[in-house]
Amino acid sequence: MARPLSVRRLPGAADRRTTVVSTTKLGGADESPIRTAGRDHGVKVIGAGFGRTGTASLRAALETLGLGPCYHMHVVIDEPFRVGHWFDIGEGRPPDWDEVFAGFRSTVDWPAAAYWRELAAHYPDAKVVLTVRDPERWYESADATIFARERARQGRRPLRHRVLQRLAERRSPGVALYPRMHKAIISDGVFGGRAGDRAHAIEVFRRHTEEVKAAIPPGRLLVYEVREGWEPLCAFLGVPVPDEPFPRVNDREEFRRGRSRRLLRLILGRRSGVHAAS
Repeated sequence: MARPLSVRRLPGAADRRTTVVSTTKLGGADESPIRTAGRDHGVKVIGAGFGRTGTASLRAALETLGLGPCYHMHVVIDEPFRVGHWFDIGEGRPPDWDEVFAGFRSTVDWPAAAYWRELAAHYPDAKVVLTVRDPERWYESADATIFARERARQGRRPLRHRVLQRLAERRSPGVALYPRMHKAIISDGVFGGRAGDRAHAIEVFRRHTEEVKAAIPPGRLLVYEVREGWEPLCAFLGVPVPDEPFPRVNDREEFRRGRSRRLLRLILGRRSGVHAAS
């Protein structure tokens, strides 16, 4: 099993993660292009960007480029048995990264992005893509979606949502565990329980960007805004530019509607179209 590299437990802080910042560059695949055929075992691309930096669009782009299936928080939600993996990791248990990502060739978004340093060390040949955007606009988007949903869990939700939630939990116990996993890894682990503090969250975002840039060698790292489209991403990965528009998915309205649809699919036992890895 992989031993976490940048997380240590502090006495009395069972639900908090303290990042040990290292100035050591995490080397690896500096020159060789990503292969889209043949070497299919292990993660080839690690997304280090926070949620709401275009990670869903990047996921779709990587899968178009032949680097899928791509792991994303949507995969965890759509396949709730995976929640247990991350709950254990968030509680400090040693992860088996190869088990977590079995069948996947890339990963973006939380929860995996919270462990970018560990993943970069475990998969030394993988390229790292750090999705970024204007910090103020990132916070506005995150606060209206991810953080708003976290706040809603603490209040009284509409009856329809409560009924869907209960039915989904009966069908898949991982659904009930999801809020605790999210809190341990993201709300507490990344933001120290202060995601609602705008200035603090933006500072965490800025610091994260600088830590990734300091730790990953330039030849292994692409700092990327999804609005840049195919060209920088394909050049970095060493693959041809597709003859189709760059995907643009998961805007705020789609995010708001998505949770109820996913719960309904779980209740009905329908697949959502995500790639299952087994």
